Amino acid sequence: MVRVAMLSKWHVHARDYAREAVAHKEIQIAAVWDEDSGRGEQWAQELQAPFFADLEELLCRADIAAVIVDTATSMHPEVIRMALDHGKHVFSEKVLAVSLRDCDELLDLAQRQGLQLMVSLPRLSHDYFVTVEHLLHDGAIGDLTFLRCRLAHDGALASSESPTGWLPPYFFDKASCGGGALMDLGAHPIYLTNRLAGPARRLFASFTYFTGREVEDHAVVVVEYSSGLSGVVEAGFISRGSPFALELHGTLGTVMVEAGKVRIQSRLLDQEGSMTWREVPLFDALRTPMEQWVDAIMDRRKPHITRQDIRDLTKINEAALLSAGDGCMVVV
Repeated sequence: MVRVAMLSKWHVHARDYAREAVAHKEIQIAAVWDEDSGRGEQWAQELQAPFFADLEELLCRADIAAVIVDTATSMHPEVIRMALDHGKHVFSEKVLAVSLRDCDELLDLAQRQGLQLMVSLPRLSHDYFVTVEHLLHDGAIGDLTFLRCRLAHDGALASSESPTGWLPPYFFDKASCGGGALMDLGAHPIYLTNRLAGPARRLFASFTYFTGREVEDHAVVVVEYSSGLSGVVEAGFISRGSPFALELHGTLGTVMVEAGKVRIQSRLLDQEGSMTWREVPLFDALRTPMEQWVDAIMDRRKPHITRQDIRDLTKINEAALLSAGDGCMVVV
């Protein structure tokens, strides 16, 4: 049994991680801390776990083996470093850190301490993505030449229920978040395209401030990869009903992911000039990031989510922030 502490309910996914932890037969939520004591005390009551106002006091407890971190992104380096220094395994909301320097320091510290540091990159485990990786590896569309990934919702748009949108107001505070739509929602298209395309060489980012917030509410990033192909990453908080989209275009065909379905058209499947779209049976999903984390803690198996996945996510984000600010192409 892995006894964990929930560190903050700041992020909108904190409740989801708590729910998954409660459902996991080998996790027990044993403590709660929050930088906002009122919010933390209420959450501790919901989770039926003791609340600690002092993070140091909680981390000194020998009966706590691990922590789940959902603080503001800007707090990740301080909070995660403290947890690692106290010998705790760490599960963190993405991104691990805003800067590559902080990201590397945390990853290196975890490695030196022999601790498992996992960042939640859930779509790498989804059945559609596992299927796409297999198709690409098997050469179903030939050599990859271009890819595009888009993820957007309407969290920044006013509605009758919420005049400022359904995302918490602090999601638009740059000091807390480090960035806007790209840093948060754009993390998913970034780590998916990173995994498919390999190392990036340079990029150009364009940010939109449609709702007039301090951080961008829509972002487009054009990436050139070391392999010679190019890609586009899109993320936004200002689109209602916008479906997730992943496109892979190659020398022999195209793969499209829409609404959880994978379709392919390929010269390998049809006669020249008569290519037909076909739906592809999905491979099984992999274990979730939290399940992979617990498995690694208990020495059962190596995580599918890698240090490179975690590091490259921050690397692209940091370069995109610089590019959008300066209006220029940035070498990654």
